[in-house]
Order: sequence, then structure tokens, then C-alpha cells
Amino acid sequence: MQTLEELTEQLRQQIIACLHLEEVYDDLDILMPLFGEETGLDSIDALEIVVLLEKHYGIKIEDSKVARKILYNVKTIAEHVQANRVL
Repeated sequence: MQTLEELTEQLRQQIIACLHLEEVYDDLDILMPLFGEETGLDSIDALEIVVLLEKHYGIKIEDSKVARKILYNVKTIAEHVQANRVL
């Protein structure tokens, strides 16, 4: 079983690759809010992260209010994945 730190780093790398952020956020801070003016990410990007989580970890996020809390930053995503992963 992965530690939370290992999972967080894995997710950070997956998110960077999934959203093609390599040139912008190669060192994406795990505590930085993923959505808003600072990153420029939008609802399409959120959907891509949701698909990534379902594909790689068996996690489904269907409620948008729940999604906002889970997808706040890389750390909140990792904590949710660690507590709820299926795969």
C-alpha cells in the first residue's frame, strides 16, 4: 500500500500529464488551489481529473458540491483517493 506522500506525488504527476501542464506547473504545489485565477483551470479540466480518478483508482465523483471539496488541491484529492480507492 502506498503512503499518502507517495500517492500525492503520483497524483500530482498524473494531473500535470493529464492536463498538459508540464511547461506551466512542473512543480505544482500540492496545497495550491487547482481552480481559479491562479491556475486558469476550468470545469473541463475538473472533468478530466474526475475521469482520471475513475480510470486509475475506481473513484466516482458525481455530485458537483462534493467534487469541489475533493478537487480543491492535489492533497485533498490524494486524501480522498487513499480513503476511497477501489482499484
